[in-house]
Amino acid sequence: MFPNILAFDLTRPARLIPLVAAGCAALSLGAFATPARAADSGWTAAYVGTYTQGKSKGIYVSHFDPKTGSLSPLELAAETPNPSFLAVSRNRRHLYAVNEISTYEGKPAGSVSAFTVDPASGKLTLLNAQTSGGPGPCHLSLDTDEKRLFVANYGGGSFEVIPILAGGALDKPSWFLQQHGSGLNPQRQEAPHGHFIAMDPSARGVLACDLGLDKVFMFDIDRAKNVLLPHDPPFAQVLPGAGPRHFAYGRNGRFIYVVNELNSTVAVLKYEKHSGSAELIQSISTLPAGFTGETSCAEIAVHPNGKFVYASNRGHDSLAIFSINTRDGKLTLVGHQPTLGKNPRHFEIHPSGRWIIAANGGSNTLAVFAVDPASGLLSQTGPLVEAPIPVCVQFAHFP
Repeated sequence: MFPNILAFDLTRPARLIPLVAAGCAALSLGAFATPARAADSGWTAAYVGTYTQGKSKGIYVSHFDPKTGSLSPLELAAETPNPSFLAVSRNRRHLYAVNEISTYEGKPAGSVSAFTVDPASGKLTLLNAQTSGGPGPCHLSLDTDEKRLFVANYGGGSFEVIPILAGGALDKPSWFLQQHGSGLNPQRQEAPHGHFIAMDPSARGVLACDLGLDKVFMFDIDRAKNVLLPHDPPFAQVLPGAGPRHFAYGRNGRFIYVVNELNSTVAVLKYEKHSGSAELIQSISTLPAGFTGETSCAEIAVHPNGKFVYASNRGHDSLAIFSINTRDGKLTLVGHQPTLGKNPRHFEIHPSGRWIIAANGGSNTLAVFAVDPASGLLSQTGPLVEAPIPVCVQFAHFP
């Protein structure tokens, strides 16, 4: 079902449209010189996870200037297969990556890699790797105490917990859950497809998206045993055939915003932190009225000021921009920003809230946008920067 090295996420197709001419003309690997790094302010790295095909070899790093929004040309930080999602520890000493492959050590599984970080250059050194338990791992995240990783396997339709040792290396997996069932869409939901897993705002539980089952699963954590236990209720349901892919929490933790890949919507869930229950209160399209082309969603994020939600459209090739009603958590579409490239997947908002970097996986570019904090609208800053099949972007600031 899956080749050993997954190409371009072919199991999750999206129509590609031509690159915006202005952006194409501006494309340059050497778009900016490396920004000066003041001794008292340190420097900011932008790590880029990729699919390792063509020119791509693994994880790349760029110097990001948070004053101007400029990116330096990318440099290879570590060679590793299909590092399609990354997580950086709070102390910036370690970086973790899924390896979205289908066979590991002769078994149908992907892997997860742990790296140490050189704070001067941002380059990575491999510590070790462990199995992800199922093929095609596509997402991972750190527990709040950073003593364990949570992993979602798309191809395997499963979730896993991997403890982290004192020096940052990965211990053997301590918990694994194989999901079962199918969804409404026979082509895309013929089986479970784990796609996202992360802590809840209370830090007492974990939520996980299964694209194939149209459910957001809820778990409690037993940290002493490094296992997850079914919560009561065990899941929240989105609309049939929606395909929940990723989610983000509202700033106060009362609402969850789920981006649905298959029907290009955002589901708003009212979340009760104490009981751990979630209720669907809104489903809103990420597309402009009248759009009929083939498209699918990929990423979602809430702005640090808690006023806006962004979601990426692959096919329409844009970031949808929503304002948040702070009283009831519901969304209103504000507009769309073309990403100036094809097949935008992950995007990352800088912690300052001033910038967004969008990864155009179908056109091998990164686009940087300035954020208007009052309206949420975006504007391009500088030319596009070349990146080989970019999938994920993560910031790390080194003092």
